[in-house]
Amino acid sequence: MATNKDGKAWRRQTQAVRGGQQRTPFQETSEALFMTSGYAYEGPEEAEARFKGAPGYTYSRYANPTVTMFEERVALMEGAPVGRATASGMAAVSASLLCCLRQGDHVVASRALFGAIRYVLEDILSRYGITVTLVNGTDPDAWRKAIRKETKVAFLETPSNPILEIVDLKAVSDIAHEHGVLVMVDNAWASPALQQPMSFGADVVIHSSTKFIDGQGRALGGIILCKEDFLNDHLQIFLRNTGPSMSPFNAWLHLKSLETLDLRMRAHCANATTISDFLSGQRNVSRVCYPFRTDHQQYALAKKQMSGGGGVVTFEVKGGKEAAFAVANALKLVDVSNNLGDAKSLLTHPATTTHQRLTPEARAAAGIADGMLRIAVGLEDAEDICEDLAQALQRINNIRA
Repeated sequence: MATNKDGKAWRRQTQAVRGGQQRTPFQETSEALFMTSGYAYEGPEEAEARFKGAPGYTYSRYANPTVTMFEERVALMEGAPVGRATASGMAAVSASLLCCLRQGDHVVASRALFGAIRYVLEDILSRYGITVTLVNGTDPDAWRKAIRKETKVAFLETPSNPILEIVDLKAVSDIAHEHGVLVMVDNAWASPALQQPMSFGADVVIHSSTKFIDGQGRALGGIILCKEDFLNDHLQIFLRNTGPSMSPFNAWLHLKSLETLDLRMRAHCANATTISDFLSGQRNVSRVCYPFRTDHQQYALAKKQMSGGGGVVTFEVKGGKEAAFAVANALKLVDVSNNLGDAKSLLTHPATTTHQRLTPEARAAAGIADGMLRIAVGLEDAEDICEDLAQALQRINNIRA
């Protein structure tokens, strides 16, 4: 952990600004951007030493100084020993799983997951003889019952996409560790500013840094946080030889965004709270999901695991898909987009976008209704967002008239 001159560990917000910084002899105040694919050596002896593991860089597919700064800073914020960046969040998910699983292995995963993660678990892993059992992630007994002797990984997302279920990190970690099973957590929705799964027992934490870490809808990225043994035994050689490396430019953008992550997440949470309260009072809205609302089924658990409710609100309108589309089409401020974590508010219809690959039965089991809409609440004035939603919700009245 980075420390001040007296050896005292810096607090999380200071780590977000200063952690992992490497300065060149020019003593720049902003982190340097190293746009290079390769590195020169004083001679072949130095090259040989580097390839045998001596400190230094050899090739940016393996490591890059700007990417290293990003990795170290996120690791410090997460309380993780090490981190490795990837080209996207899904590259981080795929690498985390594929690097440590073999034919005959088994994975237990919560069923409430991002659609692309479900695809990797259910379609891609099966091609390699790896089986997956999906469970109700909110039920610790379901995790316990699904684990068998071949189980190697327990995979979960909390809060979940899109219905914002909260999985008990400590309970699942304790159950998994009783059987020698690794716990992997997708923490992209909370971000390191609001939740640190390793403090509850998680072994591997994954982020799509495209989301709240970047915060402005600019650049793709992902990062895997883990312990040294997982890096050395599985992840490092997989990343070096498969090449899902992060661009130094994207790493620089995300590195700079970390400086304001805590401030932005506080604003996202404040706006999301206002929007969730507004939506709960609308007669055309039948359901509102937000972890820090007292009517959320896992409110107490969310408060225990997270320092804020996050920047996403999911709600269901009366009238199914037709009504949901009418609301989306009527928006004037909020953009229709399947991304999240932007400074701009974005709304999507999960059943036809992020989770459209699932069968109707699978969507129903995951709690995804045809009238459900997910709004990633941005940093605009909350009253402007509410006014836009209010006029859009009036369209439902027109459908029913």
